[in-house]
This record gives sequence, C-alpha cells and structure tokens, in this order.
Amino acid sequence: MSESQAEQLVEELRKASVANVLANTCSLLGSLGYGKLSEQARDLDQARLAIEALKALAPLLEEEERRDVQQLVANLQLAYADARVVR
Repeated sequence: MSESQAEQLVEELRKASVANVLANTCSLLGSLGYGKLSEQARDLDQARLAIEALKALAPLLEEEERRDVQQLVANLQLAYADARVVR
C-alpha cells in the first residue's frame, strides 16, 4: 500500500460513523452465518458464532437497525435448526 493510499484510508476512517460500521458488520456477519449453513460450506460452529455475535451487537444499534438484526438472528436460528437436522 502506498503512502497516499494509506493517507486516503485514514481519511475515510475519520469520516466513518461507528454506527454505520456496526450495521455493516452485522450485515456481513449475517451473510457469513448463512454461508456457513450451506451444504457446500457447512460449519455449524461458525454459524453459531455468527448468531451469538449478532445477538451481542444488536443492543448497540439504533432501534430500527436493532429490529432488523433481531429478525436476522431469528431467521438464522431457524436456518441453523434446519441445518442441524439435515446434517
């Protein structure tokens, strides 16, 4: 990484909102969790970790985003239960 790229990255990080980063992190964790439940990449321990991480982060979010993450957790938990049965 060049010095100008590093400076640009630092500037972008200064502008970033922690709330937005948390929301994006939750979205990424949800995607990873679902990915770990697929037949091709099944890893129930990793899926469970994604679910627990989402549950831990949800209280830190604004109300609307918190509801979305809570719904995501519920859906992931159902998919997790289904994946355990199919195992």
